[in-house]
Amino acid sequence: RALVIAGSDKRGTIYGIYELSEQLGVSPWYWWADVPPKKRAEAYVLPGRYASGEPVVRYRGIFLNDEAPCLTGWAQEKFGGLNSQFYTKVFELLLRLRANYLWPAMWDNAFNEDDPETPRLADEYGIVMGTSHHEPMMRAHKEWTKRREQYGNGKWNYATNGEALQRFFREGIARNKAYENLVTVGMRGDGDEGMTSTGSIESDIQQLERIFADQRRILADEMKVDPATVPQLWALFTEVQKFYEAGLRPPDDVTLLWTDDNTGNLRRLPTAEERKRSGGAGIYYHIDMHGGPFAYQWINTNPFPKIAEQMNLAAEYGATRIWIVNVGDLKPLELPIEFIMRLAWNPAALNKDQVAAYTRRWAERDFGPEHAAEIADLVARYTKYNGWRKPELLTPDTFSLLNYDEAERVEAAWRDVAERAEKLHSILPAEQRDAFFQLVLHPAKASAIVAQMNIAAGRNRLFAKQGRASTNAVAERVRELFRQDQALSETYNHQLAGGKWNHLMDQAHLGQFDWEPPVVDAMPAVAEVSPPNETRLGVAIEGSLFTWPDHYSGAVLPAFDSFQPRRSYIEVFPIGTQPIVYTVTADRPWIVLVEELRPEGDRRYWVSIDWTKAPEGAATGAILVKGARTVRVK
Repeated sequence: RALVIAGSDKRGTIYGIYELSEQLGVSPWYWWADVPPKKRAEAYVLPGRYASGEPVVRYRGIFLNDEAPCLTGWAQEKFGGLNSQFYTKVFELLLRLRANYLWPAMWDNAFNEDDPETPRLADEYGIVMGTSHHEPMMRAHKEWTKRREQYGNGKWNYATNGEALQRFFREGIARNKAYENLVTVGMRGDGDEGMTSTGSIESDIQQLERIFADQRRILADEMKVDPATVPQLWALFTEVQKFYEAGLRPPDDVTLLWTDDNTGNLRRLPTAEERKRSGGAGIYYHIDMHGGPFAYQWINTNPFPKIAEQMNLAAEYGATRIWIVNVGDLKPLELPIEFIMRLAWNPAALNKDQVAAYTRRWAERDFGPEHAAEIADLVARYTKYNGWRKPELLTPDTFSLLNYDEAERVEAAWRDVAERAEKLHSILPAEQRDAFFQLVLHPAKASAIVAQMNIAAGRNRLFAKQGRASTNAVAERVRELFRQDQALSETYNHQLAGGKWNHLMDQAHLGQFDWEPPVVDAMPAVAEVSPPNETRLGVAIEGSLFTWPDHYSGAVLPAFDSFQPRRSYIEVFPIGTQPIVYTVTADRPWIVLVEELRPEGDRRYWVSIDWTKAPEGAATGAILVKGARTVRVK
């Protein structure tokens, strides 16, 4: 009797080993997120044959990108750099997730040169290596920038330096030809930018056709095979797509790598005619972005239902040769990375109707059954709320403080998620808390703080315009939330898992003035007021910026309608430093008032209608706020 683990190739066998490991209780994230392995006295395998089948997506992997300051600083401290010690941790994780493909970090790194052991080990592990969408022929961009003067005139311009660039490409293929690679072909500009134009789109296309031909010749010369047998891709990223739409076609065996809009919405899918191509199609997808239309590099903002919808579309339309996902620093995007890799194996098993069940299974696997439903709900909610507006892009004006209680409803939603996560963290077994902090509590609480901070800053500005004495208290609330944000990052870097993840929360995320991340975190600006030393009353109403009795026009609440019952409000507050004395009454019996003390100390009076007492047809009433002066609110 024997337990036999067999695969159709080396990777298949490795997947089988790791599948057994996972079923025994070892999470793929046992190292990368400190998920504790389950302890068992005994384990059993039922007799029979169990097969995983073949993956729908042939090449399934991640792109480590935008890796400074977080991943770079962490790896330097932990391993001495992004070297083979670091990458073997990545290789193992990919295999545990049944992935097989990697674009390595490239901002300030050259995968093949920084540590020559790394590409050899990648091949030994069974990881297919590639290079990013703008790094052709297995050459890192840093290999060019470090020694460009050795190549002709040193210009990344095929029209003026084509022969030298061919030599650069040839060296990359010659160096890596013994390993399993997926070669990026074509050419973009010097770095992640558009190619230097030759003067017109027609001449640019002619040049790219020449580049394709030259690269194919290099592949044939160096690898001694028909280039059609060498896996290749052409990434139709950003401006490159226009060349395709204008008629440029690579050789039929080259995979067309379509892209999203940098925020997780697919730009294009293969047509019926394109699906006949032998090279097929794939997707380059972002769950992290440094670039236009805006950067989001700090935290997980990717709801599973959106990913499932977009990538199931990709599968339905035949874009299944390659799925490569820009994952930034890898952490803290553990959850969407695993979800997309699982999805790539069999997209039909993870459509929109299976997402909730998948999330619960994940929670049960990593944290046990007792709290799995609660954990799954927290993950679903914090990613959904971050999907409304990514935290880096929130401003004090994002959510309305005047209409439909929008800001307050968002604030309450975030407060609920953060409080539930904190409560659960406090009762989990001690050995699970580091993992829970990384995967659930930190993203929920950190995102909640940023949302609440921006809403409070907006409230502060509104209150300053209205002249409220409470303006300064709200300003202090913003400052306190800013301190909490910094303290939470410090906890992640220096206390979590004994400091294991230091630097991975170094990403600045507050105060984004352009598409780029801020240089340092900048608290939203706040206003302070100098209240007069007197008794002075102010009244504000829903939907208005103004303060009565000082505003010249009448105070009029939005109309009430019995077909869509709702409530509105007025707020009464001191403008001066002295206490105010007043009464609030309604002049109609069908106007209902309910008083509420607000967090900043002002008073809100909720206004609703008792429709059993209201007259038929249109009617008007008023609320009287009587103090030193009287305000009449219609």
